[in-house]
Amino acid sequence: MAYDINCDLGEGFGQWRLGDDDALLDLVTSANVACGFHAGDPSIMRRTCDRAVRNGVRIGAHIGYRDLVGFGRRALALTATELRDESLYQIGALDAIAKAAGGTVTYVKPHGALYHSASIDFDMAQAIVAAAIAYNPDLAIMGPAESSLHRAALDAGATFNSEGFADRAYLSTGSLAPRSNASALLGVEAAVEQALALATTGTVETSDGGTVEVRADSICIHGDSPNCVEILERIRTCLRENQIPIEAPR
Repeated sequence: MAYDINCDLGEGFGQWRLGDDDALLDLVTSANVACGFHAGDPSIMRRTCDRAVRNGVRIGAHIGYRDLVGFGRRALALTATELRDESLYQIGALDAIAKAAGGTVTYVKPHGALYHSASIDFDMAQAIVAAAIAYNPDLAIMGPAESSLHRAALDAGATFNSEGFADRAYLSTGSLAPRSNASALLGVEAAVEQALALATTGTVETSDGGTVEVRADSICIHGDSPNCVEILERIRTCLRENQIPIEAPR
């Protein structure tokens, strides 16, 4: 089985930059591009899409709560209708820029607090899926397997790409350890080991010493994680050494 490698990219704003997008776009097969709500602006979106198209990298709309100050990591009180429309707005904005760059948006992945909301709140999940289908019924949805987002996508007949995180610790519940937890972010060696476990056993060790099943078609590394470029380079090498193909979903 081939595995996709995705990363959150284009998460700067104005003169502020976050992460080495150029280096990361040489290593990933899918780029989750910020759409201007939690991060990103039109020029950053265009540069990211230009580079992704040149590198043959799949472009995804990384939609979030409208929260630049909190980087989309704070849940906002939106109705399902508001979330549907804000999601549609972000998808359309990025797709316009992607098309100008010679590409197109092919999937949607929520960011931060919205990712967690859509994983457990079926109404929020349905709103995101409804926005994606309204824009383009062929858009895939990316998120955690067996979540509300997964169920909403399947109910609507949408393609779902399940993902696991290489650089984040998991709890025994299968959810990510909160960033307030000192062990929430994994170092280089631990991230490489977790990526290999995702691709070979479909299980990861949890922060409390147990194991949990994590079904994943795609392996994610956060673009703002320390040493993310090194982590990605090492993961690619590790997967190749274990004869595990790396490619985006078709």
